[in-house]
Order: sequence, then structure tokens, then C-alpha cells
Amino acid sequence: MTLTIIDTPIPLKTDTDDVVRVGNTRVTLDTVIAAFNAGATAEEIVSQYPSLLLADVYAVIGYYLQHQSEVDAYLSQRQKTMHEVRAQNEARFDQQGIRERLLARQS
Repeated sequence: MTLTIIDTPIPLKTDTDDVVRVGNTRVTLDTVIAAFNAGATAEEIVSQYPSLLLADVYAVIGYYLQHQSEVDAYLSQRQKTMHEVRAQNEARFDQQGIRERLLARQS
């Protein structure tokens, strides 16, 4: 009996906002790699994000280990964009007294 080797695509997809997501989920590449870099195993990542498939998480980690510089560059750009958007939102919306305003709405 011979083993047929099948080339399986990496379960990563870029959505309309240029965010890379894992498999057919809304879980981002950022999330999986951050958990992996924090020491989580693939099994722990799947238990934390049950919409992920274990095989997909292993494939994504393997891809990351083989293309670390490219993925790290993507993650750095995402961090930069996140900080820019946060700064824009904080400039547009007054953060002072937000808790009190929300509590007042609740009453």
C-alpha cells in the first residue's frame, strides 16, 4: 500500500478588510499567533476558540514557523493600524465621564 501525498492549502483567508482569518471562522491570524507565542498549544487554542479546527491550527502554526518574517511583518502592520485607529477614535469621542454617561443611560 502506498501513501498518496495530497497538497493541502493553508487554511488562511483574507477578508474584505484585509484581515487574515483562520479557516471558515472569524478568528484572526493575529489571535492564533499571539496565543502560540504566549505558550499555548494547538489544543489549548482550539479549546479557547472552539470554532477552530485542530488541524487548521496546526497548519497555521506550521505556516507561521516556515514564514515567520513575513507573518511578523503583517502582524506589526496590524498593530500599527490598530494604534492609529484607536488614536483616531479617542480623538473623535470624549472618553471623560464615559462610565457615568453609560450608567446614567441604564437608569
